[in-house]
Amino acid sequence: MQIKKIDGVLFKALVINGAENLKKNYQRIDALNVFPVPDGDTGTNMKMTIDGGVNEIYNSHESNIYEISKKLSRGMLMGARGNSGVILSQLFRGLNKGFEGFEQVDAIRLAHAFDSGVKQAYKAVMKPVEGTILTVAREASEKMLAISSSRMTINEFFKEYISEARASLERTPDILPILKESGVVDSGGAGYLAIIEGMAEALDEDFVATATVDTTYATHMPKSDAGAVEFGYCTEFILKLKEDVNVEEFDERKIYDAINPLGDSIALVKDEDLVKVHIHTLKPGDILNIGQVYGEFVHLKIENMTIQHHENEELKHVAEGECPCGEEHIHPAAKPDIRKKYAIVAVASGEGLIKTFKDLGADYIVSGGQSMNPSTEDFIRGFDTLNAENIFVFPNNKNIILAANQSAKIYTESQVHIVETKTLAQGFSALTMMDLSGEPEEILEDLQKVIANVTTGLVTYSIRDTVFEGIDIHKDDFIGICNSKIVTSHKRRSEATKELLKNAINDDKEIITVIYGADVTEREVNELVKHIERNYSNLEVDVIEGNQEVYSYILAIE
Repeated sequence: MQIKKIDGVLFKALVINGAENLKKNYQRIDALNVFPVPDGDTGTNMKMTIDGGVNEIYNSHESNIYEISKKLSRGMLMGARGNSGVILSQLFRGLNKGFEGFEQVDAIRLAHAFDSGVKQAYKAVMKPVEGTILTVAREASEKMLAISSSRMTINEFFKEYISEARASLERTPDILPILKESGVVDSGGAGYLAIIEGMAEALDEDFVATATVDTTYATHMPKSDAGAVEFGYCTEFILKLKEDVNVEEFDERKIYDAINPLGDSIALVKDEDLVKVHIHTLKPGDILNIGQVYGEFVHLKIENMTIQHHENEELKHVAEGECPCGEEHIHPAAKPDIRKKYAIVAVASGEGLIKTFKDLGADYIVSGGQSMNPSTEDFIRGFDTLNAENIFVFPNNKNIILAANQSAKIYTESQVHIVETKTLAQGFSALTMMDLSGEPEEILEDLQKVIANVTTGLVTYSIRDTVFEGIDIHKDDFIGICNSKIVTSHKRRSEATKELLKNAINDDKEIITVIYGADVTEREVNELVKHIERNYSNLEVDVIEGNQEVYSYILAIE
C-alpha cells in the first residue's frame, strides 16, 4: 500500500521494526571492526541504544509523530552507548526536532526532519570524521532534500533514501583508507542502514518477528527500609506529571517518601515530565492513589507475584537481589548527607582493576570498558549516588567519551568534568598523580599533562586473517598494540609482548605498570617482569592483577 503521510502510530511501527532488523544483524556489524580484535561492539552499542528508545514507546498509542518521536529520543538519549550509539541517538533527536509542530508528515517534511537529524549529530561530535555513519546519513539526507516532492509517497521516499545510503556506505572505504585496508565498510553506517531498511520493510508490512521488549527501570533511590513483602503485587507505572507542576523543580523523592512505607524493591527515576515507578507491595491501590496525586498514568502494570510463585516452581528460590516479577533492579547506595568539593567516577571492569581504581580514590565505578560500553544513564546513576560540587569522570576508553560528555550535559546537581582518558592505562596513571588540592581547571590541566606522557600497550588476539599497515596477521595470533597502532603479531603471546615493549619503551620512560588479565597465569607474568628487568633496567616495574577480559596485558608506560 502506498502511503502519503506518516503519523505517530506508523512511525512507532517503523522504528520497532528497524530495531528488530538491527537485532538480527548486530553481530555481523560487530564483526566489521577495523582492528581484528575481539572487542568489536558497534552493532551491540547501536542495538542497545535504539532498544532504550523502543522501551519508551512500546506501549504508547500516541498518534502525534512529534510526541512519539520525543519519547523515542528520550529513551535513546539515556540508553546511548559508545560513539556509534551516541551519534545514533543524536540523529533521532534531530529527527524529533524536525517533526516539531506536526502531527503527521509527508515526504518533504520527512526529508527536512532527516536533515535536522544530520545537523544535530554533526554538532554533537567534536571532530566529525567522514567515511562514517555521519557521511551515510548526510548523503542520504542531501539526496532526499533535493528530490522529495508533494507527490512522493513515504514508500518512495524510503526506497530512494536507502538506495543512496547503501551507495554511500559502499563509498566509505574510499574516504577512510583504514577501512579499505581492513576490507570492511564503516560499521556505524552499516548499523544505521539496517535500522532504515527495517523501517522500510514495515511499510510493506514485512515485519521482523518481534521479541519481548525489556523494560528495565533505573533506580535513583535507595532501597526501602520497609519490611520485606512476601510476594504480593509487582506494581509498575509511568506517571506524566500534571501541567501545573514545575518539572525542573519537582523532586521525585516526594513520591518515594510516600510509597516507601508501603513496600520494598522500589525503583524510581524521573525524566523531564515522566516518572517511572516500580514497587512490590501488598496494597497496589494505595500506591496508585499516591501516584495520581502528582499526575496521570501513561503506562500501568500490576502482577500478582504470589500466584506466579505458586504456579511456577522455578520461583521457589529467588536469589537475593532478584525480583519475583522477573525484572532485575539495581539499588545504588543512598546519596551521602555531607556534600564534599570533589568526587571521582571511573569506568573499569575486572575485579582487580575495580579494586585498584577504588584504592586510587574513585568514589564510584561504572562497570564497563571494551566490548561493554556503559550508557549515558549508567553514568547518571553513578552521579546520583554522590554528593559533590564537582565530579571528575575517567571514561578510560575512547569509545566511551561521547556518552560521558552527554551525561555531563544532562546532569545538573553537580559540575561534571570529563577527563578524556582514552585507555585504562591513561586513567590509571592520571589517578595515581591526581591532586585534589587545587581548583577544577588547575586539576584538569595537570591531568592532561600526565595523560600526554602515558604510552599505552595492549596485548590481545586476532579474530581473523588480515594485513594491517603492512603486518601479516593470522586468526588467533597475539597482537601487540601501541597507542592505538598494531605494531606486532605472533603465534606466542610472550613474543608479541616482548616486541610490543621494543616499540613502546624509550629512554624517557621511567615506570611501567603491568596490568594482567584473567587469561594470564602468575608464572607467565613473573617471566615478563624478569624480561623487563633484564632488558630495561632503567624502568621501575609495578604489577597489578586486573582480571580484565579481552586484553591479556594492559601496559601503562610513563
